Amino acid sequence: MKKILLVNASRYFIDEGKSLLDRKDFQVFLAPAAMRALQIHRDERVNLIVADMDLQDIGGDALCAKIREDSQSRAVSFVLVCHDTPEELARGARCGANVCIKRPFSAKVILEHVEKLLAISVRRGYRVLLRAKVKGAQDDAVFFCTSQNLSVSGILIETERPLAIGDQLSCSFFLPGSAHITADGEVARIEAGAEGKHLCGVRFTSIDPDHKKAIESFISESMLTAH
Repeated sequence: MKKILLVNASRYFIDEGKSLLDRKDFQVFLAPAAMRALQIHRDERVNLIVADMDLQDIGGDALCAKIREDSQSRAVSFVLVCHDTPEELARGARCGANVCIKRPFSAKVILEHVEKLLAISVRRGYRVLLRAKVKGAQDDAVFFCTSQNLSVSGILIETERPLAIGDQLSCSFFLPGSAHITADGEVARIEAGAEGKHLCGVRFTSIDPDHKKAIESFISESMLTAH
């Protein structure tokens, strides 16, 4: 489970962000100001921080700079939300944020940045954070899961959502290095996982040749890193 910290004085932003990210796959922490955010990060060692430039105490850029100066807390992805002005964009570039998102932004934009940045922290062996959707499902819901293994022909996912053999999935995930992979697949096997979760083997039924090459490169690099 990945830990995400949302930092903003605006109740609207916190509510919007929490509704977007507060799923079983993420643990979301809320902080109204920078000093509280620092304490939460020191206690929880979150994986990703999303902060507004305008906070109650110090700016979001100052919060990011403080975190980057601390050797114990600097290893975290940081998304800074700012206005589309030269001054705020320059402040964002100087503080060490991974991404500066300009207002106004859509839910899709922030979600894609979250997925891309968490893909870096999830990587262990052939693991990725994956967003999936069951085609034709009545709830039409998108769900998140973590892969246990990845190959050019398919992926083994761990999920709390019950799936059935033959379910058709639409899959989307980022590989470290920012390669965005999309593929259609079919659930080919199901096993019981730990803590009530399900292990599902998904066979790719449609994947772009370039995306297949990106997966091959990712696996090759992972094998080299492991040795």
